[in-house]
Amino acid sequence: MFPIHLVPHETKVPFMGFHRIAFIFSGVLAVISIVTFLTFGLNYGIDFKGGTLIEIQTTDGPADIGALRSVISTANVGDTEIQEFGAPNEVLIRVEQQPGGEQAQQAVISRLKEVLGDSVEYRRVEVVGPKVSSELAQTGAIAVFAAIFAVLVYIWFRFEWQFAIGAIAALVHDVLLTIGLFSILQLEFGLSIIAAILTIVGYSLNDTVVVYDRVRENLRRYKKLALPQLLDNSINQTLSRTVLTSLTTLIALFSLYILGGEVIRGFTFAMIWGVFVGTYSSIFVAAPMLTVLGTKRDWSKSSDSGPQTRTS
Repeated sequence: MFPIHLVPHETKVPFMGFHRIAFIFSGVLAVISIVTFLTFGLNYGIDFKGGTLIEIQTTDGPADIGALRSVISTANVGDTEIQEFGAPNEVLIRVEQQPGGEQAQQAVISRLKEVLGDSVEYRRVEVVGPKVSSELAQTGAIAVFAAIFAVLVYIWFRFEWQFAIGAIAALVHDVLLTIGLFSILQLEFGLSIIAAILTIVGYSLNDTVVVYDRVRENLRRYKKLALPQLLDNSINQTLSRTVLTSLTTLIALFSLYILGGEVIRGFTFAMIWGVFVGTYSSIFVAAPMLTVLGTKRDWSKSSDSGPQTRTS
């Protein structure tokens, strides 16, 4: 009886009027992301750098990080990172890669267990060697490029090459900005972030295809309507769906970010950012690219042209 409309019906936002500003804005952000990545690089996690990771749980109440840091420093194992991991009595210890191969990593574990004693419970112990970490980094990069190439082929066959180029531009935009954000903030970049990037690619593609479907329908229906106006109409017609989908996804992601613990915090942070940039790129990158590349007005095989509108 009392429907909720976050976006009014029949909005007429002139999105295409801002597409030049959006292109400049996105281009600047992409350049900053590339420069930052080449200058500072990424803060690779243990998955990519190699090393030892130990998750412990104190048995006598909340963990004293300062005391643990002092105790672990006596082990002389090099650079270490110690942080709370979820509950107050759970701690994550990261130790840098040790020279000497697998035996050296096992020796680190033994020394840490010796200095920590029996006052803690060992929940997880992981050792990642340099060969494995380099293979993981290479495989992760291949996965991202393969996903983008598969999207190019899919969109090309489903729509036209102009649509495929626009979708790829949006996906590359999203990936670059995500990598740039992690480079600027120096957040830990591990396999979970690769998974987040692949998920962002899927989310952004889904949003882009929804807009493109409406564009294709309107191309069949309004064969003489100016393309910028047709794109504005298409985006406005799908705007309610876009906003509702993004909002409900963000509610779930913020809940996971706040309540999900340290294990998935990096993943959910990347996904939150990805929802914002994915929604933005679908509207201000993928759709406006059709005005730059142009698209055939009579490519559809549909015989139902519908009403035609002539603009002055």
